[in-house]
Amino acid sequence: MEINNVDTTKELPTVIAFCAGYGGIERGLDLAGLEHRVVAYVEIEAYAIANLVSKMETGQLPPAPIYTDIKTFPSEVFRDRVDIITGGYPCQPFSAAGKRKGGDDPRHLWPYIRKHVETIRPVQCFFENVEGHISLGLNTVISDLEEDGYSTAWGIFSAREVGAPHQRKRVYIMANRNGVRCNWWKLPDTASQRTVEIEAQQRPRQPVVRSEAEGCCRDSGENVANSRCSASSEGKQQTELRTTRLGESPRGTWPDCGSSQNAKRQAWPSGPGQEQHEWEQPRTVWKTKPLLGGTLDGNRNRVDRLRLLGNAVVPQTAAKAYSVLSERML
Repeated sequence: MEINNVDTTKELPTVIAFCAGYGGIERGLDLAGLEHRVVAYVEIEAYAIANLVSKMETGQLPPAPIYTDIKTFPSEVFRDRVDIITGGYPCQPFSAAGKRKGGDDPRHLWPYIRKHVETIRPVQCFFENVEGHISLGLNTVISDLEEDGYSTAWGIFSAREVGAPHQRKRVYIMANRNGVRCNWWKLPDTASQRTVEIEAQQRPRQPVVRSEAEGCCRDSGENVANSRCSASSEGKQQTELRTTRLGESPRGTWPDCGSSQNAKRQAWPSGPGQEQHEWEQPRTVWKTKPLLGGTLDGNRNRVDRLRLLGNAVVPQTAAKAYSVLSERML
């Protein structure tokens, strides 16, 4: 019997994920149609590390080592062995929500990432940061990469573009090493181009939650109307426009002021001191906090989860950014 030895293995682009979080950028590469293999994660947050380990244990992520300090990461071990470096390095030095200290902020990690890029010499880099990075620090990142022999492209991409109800604008930066072609990327066909859009449209959207006790038309100021109330024609138009853009049929039916019939038809969660609806989760009332109307029961690690999501990347946004910037770099 003749036996043919056939090699069915496929050489995938290798990735090192700096400041990985829950792996949002790498998930974005998957959504963009780029098969890859992560050879190392670098993440310092304990809960984010636990999240990655949990995914590896359940088979959602292939096993890979996790390093906890980007400043001591042994980049020399990976020299000329990695195709792509990804990273959503800390935004606090550049964010408009902070003090914008830039290079003087102790959380400024770009110099360390640049050192690793110089040592590893990947074929491609793909980074993410906040919109405030444009006016503080982005020119330094671009000039550093170009000095190190990379061609660059960047752009602003938002979660709204891929079907989310919020903006969450982010800057994405792509850098390709001069003289080396990214053989793993090609223009996707029509079906794969729609993958990100379809997945975004299928995600359930959470309704806006308000309490009857607050009143549906309470103004936040003498001349500022509640944009979610049907009594404000401008707010109603904005609501209809927003839902239309998201591919939904316009609701435009917020409860009218003083209409008990509409209030009963669309019941809002009960407020403190009010009788609960049948569909509401039973409250756990603490004697030390009687005015709060109860507390969450069973939501473990809530603060850590919020921190993880707050620092995270929207995978669908990363997918679109990678696709657009890759085509721009061809």
